[in-house]
Amino acid sequence: MFRPTAPHLPPWLAHTLRAQRGPVPWSAVTRGALSAGPLLLVAVRAGHTSLGVVAAIAAMLAGINDRPGSRRASVKRLGLPALAGALGLLAGTYAGERTGAVVLTVVLTLVGLVAGGISAVGPVASAAGTQLLVGSAVGAGMPLPDPGWERALAFLAGAGWLLLLRLALPTPGSLTGDFRFDGEREAVAGVYDAVAELLDAVGGPDAIRRRAALTAALDHAQDALAGPRLRRYASSSAERRLHAQYAAALPLAEAATALAWAGETLSARASEGPRRLAAAVRGNNHTGPLPAPSRSMPALRALDDALLHAAEAFDQGRGGDLHTRQRGAGDRLRAALGAAGREYGLRVALCFGASAAIAQALHRSQWYGTHEHWYWLPATAVFLVKPDLGPLVSRVLNRAAGTVLGALLFAGLAAVLPRPEGLVALVALSGALIPVATRHFAAQTAVVTVLVLALVMVGGEPQASAGRIGETLLACAIVLIVGHLTMPGQRGGGVRGRLTAASAAAYAYLTHVLDESDAPRIGGSGTPSGHRATRWTLRREAYRTLAEARSAITLAAHELPALARHTEGADEVALLLERLVDTTTACAVHLDDTGEIGTRHRERLAALLAELRGPGERLGLRLPRTPLAG
Repeated sequence: MFRPTAPHLPPWLAHTLRAQRGPVPWSAVTRGALSAGPLLLVAVRAGHTSLGVVAAIAAMLAGINDRPGSRRASVKRLGLPALAGALGLLAGTYAGERTGAVVLTVVLTLVGLVAGGISAVGPVASAAGTQLLVGSAVGAGMPLPDPGWERALAFLAGAGWLLLLRLALPTPGSLTGDFRFDGEREAVAGVYDAVAELLDAVGGPDAIRRRAALTAALDHAQDALAGPRLRRYASSSAERRLHAQYAAALPLAEAATALAWAGETLSARASEGPRRLAAAVRGNNHTGPLPAPSRSMPALRALDDALLHAAEAFDQGRGGDLHTRQRGAGDRLRAALGAAGREYGLRVALCFGASAAIAQALHRSQWYGTHEHWYWLPATAVFLVKPDLGPLVSRVLNRAAGTVLGALLFAGLAAVLPRPEGLVALVALSGALIPVATRHFAAQTAVVTVLVLALVMVGGEPQASAGRIGETLLACAIVLIVGHLTMPGQRGGGVRGRLTAASAAAYAYLTHVLDESDAPRIGGSGTPSGHRATRWTLRREAYRTLAEARSAITLAAHELPALARHTEGADEVALLLERLVDTTTACAVHLDDTGEIGTRHRERLAALLAELRGPGERLGLRLPRTPLAG
């Protein structure tokens, strides 16, 4: 009997309605409430309202970047974008004061080109590029009586205040043990839990998803341990111990991946050891005796050896320091100047420059009215053009809906709230809501709209909800047009750039393992420890770049069909690269045990490399070559 199926939403619309889930980050909510509002109140009481508005804007932008993670990682995640924002504010102020509309538009367009290229490097660089652009627009267009250097210092003070709150205030993770660690222990323990879950799933349909979850856990722990060391000298034993525990998880992850590749179901005993290690990390205590798995195959012997190594590392607190990604200035420069950086830089430059030119023209016309905030249009375009905030149509729809909601809400509140106290309280409330609102772009836009409109009124300007709605809709139209323009080179440069980086990392990992198989050995088997340390680092980079490519591919798949078609086949390449890295890991484990790469492994590697050529060439990727012998 025929049964009608439920209608499926098109991908671009489904993404628009999707929101992140999770517990309320109360510590971030507290920091948000104590940042922009109190800063603004102090400035108003001191008679420096304009500088207080700048500081509150900086605190708001830092609050958007105040995502879950360790305290140490927040130094770079919040600090670098703040420095870029202050630089943009300084440059925009002096350019706005000393140049005319035409020259200023050219300057802002060039800033957009540079900031767009920088944004292709990674998430922190993307946040820095955003604040550079927002700072430039605000500096050039916001009518403030203060000189540029004072504005820049106020901006740094606002972002620095939130960073200070992030470093000084306790969090749920830090209250259960050493105050210095607020997310690191849980992140490292999560790696051991992910290893155990992968071992439980070996031989079943859930193994692929569990392997991806292990990669995500390792990425999260890598980020949590990144940043400045909390102490380097006498009392750094806890620091060294935590790094040793992370390093000890790498061979366990390698053995678990090799077992998943083999696909033979394991006994429940195999996952008991990693779970006890996870409990030891969380409790900051010794592991005690660990149950040994069967040693009936190379990957199980590798798992047993990794458990013994982990127990020793936990007890002695010694291990490698492998949490830092092996990416130098040259890699970052290649990302900024590569296909992704060029394409994104051109789109950002066109959106930012065009919106600045149109805004200045409207500002001088009678239609625009008396509000002196033409900088809103280019600043809005900055957020709309960013692909890491979602697919293009999703960003536009959410931005429009969020702005309308926020502007109407503010119009109602502004009619009844006392000034300036009520508006300052509204700024504080909005700052507290930002960490929760970041789960959906429309909600974040609504909260930010209320906060910005409140800051404008505190600064002495009239209520501007209608103007905010009009400028946002105009910015949406500009970004939609520019987003569909044909640029020099191929479309989908962001996806291709991520896949190129992932393929380079995968091939570098494979080449190293193949080189290991040719290295001389004592006794005919085993791998030198120095080779293993390098191998684990290369393995981490391969899986991490693949995860980043997967994220870019998922976003591209949720674009309108006219844009999504340019990256068709990318998912197939990513899948083959993942299988290649999994097979390389299995080869490495077999090599450690026997001193050579097995025939089955070589045949599978050769088949995967051959499979990659077709879809890789169709996407225009230049796949590296490896010294794989037949």
